[in-house]
Amino acid sequence: MGSNLPDTPTMTIAAVLLDQALDHVLDYAIPPPLVGKLTPGMRVKVPVRNSVRVATVIEIKEKSSFQLQPLKELLDEKPFISPDLFLLARWMSRYYCCPLRKVLKAILPPSIRKMMKPKEQLLVHSALTSSELIASCEQLRGEYPLQAQILDVLLKHPKGILLSRLLELAKTSRSPITTLIKKKILTCQKIQIDRTAVSDQEYFPTKRKTLTAEQETALQYIREDLIHNRFQTRLIHGITGSGKTEVYLQAIELALSLNKGVIFLVPEIALTSQTIERLKGRFKEKIAILHHRLSPGEKFDTWHQIRDGKAPIVVGARSALFSPVPNLGLLIVDEEHESSYKQSDESPSYHARDVAVMRGKLCQAVVVLGSATPSLESYHNAKTGKYALDTLTLRADRATLPRVTIVDMQREFALNKGFTLFSDALLSAIKQRLEIGEQTLLFLNRRGYHSAQMCLKCQHVLQCPHCDTKLTFHLGENLLACHLCDYHLSPPPRQCPKCRSDGDFKFKGAGTEMVERALHAIFPQVRTLRMDADTTRHKGSHELLFKQFKAGKADVLIGTQMIAKGLHFPSVTLVAVLNADGSLQIPDFRGSENIFQLLTQVAGRSGRGSLAGEVIIQTHMPDHPIIALAKEQDYLGFYQTEIETRKLFGYPPFSHLVKLTLSGTEETATQQAALSIRNRLVEQLSSDFQIYPVVPSGHARVKTRFRFQFLIKGEKLGALLPHLSSLNTQGDIRLAIDVDPLSTFF
Repeated sequence: MGSNLPDTPTMTIAAVLLDQALDHVLDYAIPPPLVGKLTPGMRVKVPVRNSVRVATVIEIKEKSSFQLQPLKELLDEKPFISPDLFLLARWMSRYYCCPLRKVLKAILPPSIRKMMKPKEQLLVHSALTSSELIASCEQLRGEYPLQAQILDVLLKHPKGILLSRLLELAKTSRSPITTLIKKKILTCQKIQIDRTAVSDQEYFPTKRKTLTAEQETALQYIREDLIHNRFQTRLIHGITGSGKTEVYLQAIELALSLNKGVIFLVPEIALTSQTIERLKGRFKEKIAILHHRLSPGEKFDTWHQIRDGKAPIVVGARSALFSPVPNLGLLIVDEEHESSYKQSDESPSYHARDVAVMRGKLCQAVVVLGSATPSLESYHNAKTGKYALDTLTLRADRATLPRVTIVDMQREFALNKGFTLFSDALLSAIKQRLEIGEQTLLFLNRRGYHSAQMCLKCQHVLQCPHCDTKLTFHLGENLLACHLCDYHLSPPPRQCPKCRSDGDFKFKGAGTEMVERALHAIFPQVRTLRMDADTTRHKGSHELLFKQFKAGKADVLIGTQMIAKGLHFPSVTLVAVLNADGSLQIPDFRGSENIFQLLTQVAGRSGRGSLAGEVIIQTHMPDHPIIALAKEQDYLGFYQTEIETRKLFGYPPFSHLVKLTLSGTEETATQQAALSIRNRLVEQLSSDFQIYPVVPSGHARVKTRFRFQFLIKGEKLGALLPHLSSLNTQGDIRLAIDVDPLSTFF
């Protein structure tokens, strides 16, 4: 008797996205042996014309009426992209107006996409007992001395030795080793080598600290959310040195006890080593590190250890957010206000903090944001109930906030009858620290020696030939460099390129290199370290400088923005900001927020131990209200002032901004393309959106490409995003869409 039930549809079509070239989906037939085995997120090889390409499965569909080519090969039986990450990728593609292919490229490290292999080496060890090996060694010594020499080395390594190391120590070729293997005296086997960043490092164990009442309250809320598998975003607003990290550590301890994975984001590589030190001192579990300075092999091994559940704690910069952590339960975004969490140089232009919140929602995980100076968006979300708010008002270990002094540099210039880097008050304070053996941080957010070289006859300032920016002079390497495209001019010209006059140049502006040299001229005995993009370009340099300064091998640390956040040096009692005015002169609505955060964070590096701290802020605008608020570390006062201004002008968090930037090699054509797209959007969008005029970008030309931009402002993005996703350009003109940009000027 036949059944009247309809046939269950067979899912035999795989919709895939290629790694390269195409942004649209291609369909392939699933070969019979693989039917039922494929899921979204798996990696496959597929035929494309006359080649075979690697692709990611994004959907499994029913049988098609078209004749489809079968896919060639399944590359791994486990999905490379977990279901929660796949949902996250789709959301990012929609929200940031970016093709899904590019989002998947951001999620999967290049070493995983290119199918690297684990590093394997040969391990040689004895096939005999120790006494048998000694006997064989003595028996061979007279007739086969090279074989005996090999066994001598092996006797000192009872657990085995790598073949490469054995050849080096025995000072022999591979032939006698092969002979010993044939005699069944030795065995040789392949082993996988761990290339992860902290595989062989040891750290001093530390004990959990007793929490203050405020810390305990914050932790209790996190504990309840973790236990009940409840998604919640919690903002910990704690003054600098209030012990936010200890709350993080105890929250991680609880998450691990519940068999939940953890992602811990830090804004700078400089902070990674400090965070690793604290985590390794507290936890025995394997910790994975992910950031852009790792080698492809290190990233490959680390990624697989995370996916296999061997490293339940992941620490890193923004890309670590996409780690394939099984059973993810806790995401921590330390210094959540930091601009380095925003990717702006390529698509997708995502903000790791916002994407972390979305990933937490998809995983039913707890998201903890921490900062002494939260972004206005995050604090507004906390005040309006979207996030939960915990406040830490006291410094841990009875430390007190530093004393802050504002120095008017206009007055100092008058007293010194010209330019000076250091005020009298600062020099006196540095001298005092040198005498009593305490440490000093000097902050200047400009690297190099001089910021410009100018011809005195025609006033021409030497520019980068490829970018709209001045060339910076670097004394140590005797060259002029562009900090946008890395163009170098070495040695600096002796003749003005404009008026052709010889040698009549003047250098202007000061960078960290000049600060270091000037300090040595004033205090010949001073020991300094410099931390900027020039001194940290090599792998491991951040960690080395950090350890040297913490160990007391320098009296003064001079640095750019990378020393302004999160670093903990108990012996630092003096922090100086050499020029506090930079961001206040940029026409950007976030300028005030940026300078308040920077000054407060830098000041927070002082007096973090038992010693009292002091901060000196040098400025040309001593009466500016933002500098006065930063002096008092009055975040609430700043928030109240700034939020009213934002509300008045309808800026975030009361609206969303989207920045559209067009770049091309022809200035007029690029400007016309920007105007054309703007006019098209004016016709399509409702009056709910405000479309600003097309203007040159803050850097109007970068790497020989002219750049024009315009802003769109509106309260709800939903009606705007489909229009943006359909935009395209022709020729060599490129369009970059930045949703929720951090800078509206550059």
